[in-house]
Amino acid sequence: MSGRARLALCAAVATLCAAGSLLPLVDPLTWIFEAAILLAIMSGVGAAARRVPLAGPLTIGAQALAAVLLMTLLFTRDEAVLGLLPGPDAVAEFGRLLQDGVQDVSRYAIPAPVTPGIRLLLIAGVLVIGLAVDALAVTYRSAAPAGLPLLALYSVAAGLSQGGAGWLLFLIAAAGYLLLLLAEGRDRLSQWGRVFGGPGAGADLPGGGRGFATGADGPAYAPVRTGRRIGALALGLAVVVPAVLPSLGGGLLGASGSGAGPGSGGGTISAVNPLVSLQDSLNQPEDKEVLNYRTTASDTRDLYLRIVALDQFDGTTWKPSERTVTDVPEQLPRPPGLSSAVSLNRINTSISTAEWYAQNWLPLPYPASKVDISGRWRFEPRGRTLVGDRGQNTHGLQYQVESLQVRPTSGQLAAAPAPPAGLLREYTKVPDSLPPVVRSTARRVTRGAPTTYAKAVKLQDWFALNGGFSYNTDARAGSGSAAIVRFLRQKEGFCVHFSFSMAAMARTLGIPARVAVGFTPGTKQPDGTTSVGLKDAHAWPELYFQGIGWTRFEPTPSRGSIPDYAYPETPGTADPGGPDPAPSRSAAPSEGPSAAPSCGPGEQRSGSGSGCVTLPTDPGARPPESGSSPWTATGIALAALLVLLLPTAPLLWRLRTRSRRLAADGPDGDFAAGILAAWRELLDTAWDFGILPDESLTPRKAATRIIQLGELQPEPAAAAQHVAAAVEQVLYAPQPQPVSGLALDVQQVRAGLRAGATRGMRLRARFAPRSVARLRWACSARWTAWLLRCRDSRPVASARRAAAALRPGRQRA
Repeated sequence: MSGRARLALCAAVATLCAAGSLLPLVDPLTWIFEAAILLAIMSGVGAAARRVPLAGPLTIGAQALAAVLLMTLLFTRDEAVLGLLPGPDAVAEFGRLLQDGVQDVSRYAIPAPVTPGIRLLLIAGVLVIGLAVDALAVTYRSAAPAGLPLLALYSVAAGLSQGGAGWLLFLIAAAGYLLLLLAEGRDRLSQWGRVFGGPGAGADLPGGGRGFATGADGPAYAPVRTGRRIGALALGLAVVVPAVLPSLGGGLLGASGSGAGPGSGGGTISAVNPLVSLQDSLNQPEDKEVLNYRTTASDTRDLYLRIVALDQFDGTTWKPSERTVTDVPEQLPRPPGLSSAVSLNRINTSISTAEWYAQNWLPLPYPASKVDISGRWRFEPRGRTLVGDRGQNTHGLQYQVESLQVRPTSGQLAAAPAPPAGLLREYTKVPDSLPPVVRSTARRVTRGAPTTYAKAVKLQDWFALNGGFSYNTDARAGSGSAAIVRFLRQKEGFCVHFSFSMAAMARTLGIPARVAVGFTPGTKQPDGTTSVGLKDAHAWPELYFQGIGWTRFEPTPSRGSIPDYAYPETPGTADPGGPDPAPSRSAAPSEGPSAAPSCGPGEQRSGSGSGCVTLPTDPGARPPESGSSPWTATGIALAALLVLLLPTAPLLWRLRTRSRRLAADGPDGDFAAGILAAWRELLDTAWDFGILPDESLTPRKAATRIIQLGELQPEPAAAAQHVAAAVEQVLYAPQPQPVSGLALDVQQVRAGLRAGATRGMRLRARFAPRSVARLRWACSARWTAWLLRCRDSRPVASARRAAAALRPGRQRA
């Protein structure tokens, strides 16, 4: 295999290694095999074009054309001309798939299903990155910049994945890039011929260059091994340094943003689908306030602030149906299915949102009957939600809401008649892909329940109380059928898992169900307001009962409160409509916000409000961490110091080296060593200003070259010749004599070079001097010498040398 072909293969492998970081984002993983096949074909087209040979731009054009044809064949075959050529219909289909893919990315939680749009984005992205890497590394023979598109591909995956792409995927991607660099290095070295190295490699010659020495007794060491060591060291630093840095938090119910707390003047966070980063919101280290409200309700346990209702389940996720929106009416229509026999309390709530919080849906108590708000808002009647129009969002709003507190009794829920046929048909749909275990589990849990209400309560209690489930926000996210089955098996998750699973199981039992997303009631403040924070983000199921309407249930343990109507009535049960004590903030914030306003951690409110129910605890759970440890602060300080000092490292090393070389005498009074050190400093100074040392020249000719290329004036030129003459008499005179004033001569040459250089070259010479390469050479030489000492100290090596000494050829020698 030729060097170019080997390099093209390594470029494709490096691209696939970087594409591996995208694997946790979607499920299943079949798309990566399609991408690999198309990438191999595109690389083969490039190899064939270079073999012709074609010019670089023509080679890239041929590869791009091949990629377009392959994508057309894979995605828009029916719309293409002759099934291969992209015509207008195929281009329109590509546009539709791209639009669907962008919407699906914001719609689904991770791992997302591989929809046609997401599949197009993934494969097209891999091909584009692969083309860029192949063009840089193979066509233009510059493998180092090819790391930029690979880094871009990995960064996209790391930014979208939950908690980063993982250290293993990073190591795979980095190994692919190092393999590409190694292949390019071998290709370059093969063009130079055989390269020799040994213990003497890296020594500085008087002419300012570096030579390669061939040891008589040692093997030849290629520079490739030094590249391997440098690559391994850089990879190790890249893995270790980020481990001591603090992580950056994500956003609330949407993409991460730079929004700071209230009043800090930060950016905003917007959302398209509230489920995309619900888990990130719950895992934020700081519980920033999202909104606060003041209400006339005496009991805020049921005052959940609802954002959106997810009523469509297609087997991959729960999502809101596409419905018609209207202008916000003066008085919102009465909630569907609510009869006059049910007890109601009419309350008023004044809500203020944080300046940094900006998303499309308006948080409202359910069911709202009147909303007084300014701006471009639209009303969706079926879900009873308000949606921003033409860029309208919740950024820094103040609005008033009149809502109803519906307080049915358990008897009314148990006696609820069958819902309308149309509603029953729409809200009990489950996909054919839903595994049978979901339906069978629902039937087993609700066995013996005589009514729909009893089945709903049994499902809720099984999740929240007696099913052995535990609450864990670090559990793997997901909302499809496979995620539900995994959750039922592992019995660990957060509110999304509990609400989605209960809603899906309720539908299999013929109970109309949907999922609501929003916030739990929050925490009461001393000034009478209630604060709702990031950690109050929540999802819960709503089940429909004729005569009552959509009714909240709470299957998530240690979150929110189980509603009063979810318990059977007993003779000693208090009036469900009676007020309960207001919530109060404890001295130390709990890990799960709104865990029960007047109950302790790990408990939930009982049905009558007269007591608390102890929830099952996870014996392996760790207590919540409070604050940062001293080690974290130390790590942050060291990391910040490293970041500040790293850019100045070349400058500091250069200043130290110059000061040592220009000392009055050499080491231990050796004037000859001092003269040679001054000469090396003069050569490095010229190197810093772009004049590369030439090892083939004598000192006098090297000085003449510096004078000519640096365009030195007479005085700096004379100083350079004076230093060169001193070096020649040290090297060649039988009895060298000390020479004074060399330090001043070097300083004068440096001033002359600086005077004739451009501003950019002066800055480069000061802050990023080229002669710093000598430090790398010295470190490499010491590393090689250490390896040789380790090798020679081994018993096996000693035995081999002893055996070699006894050979006849060695004895004759």
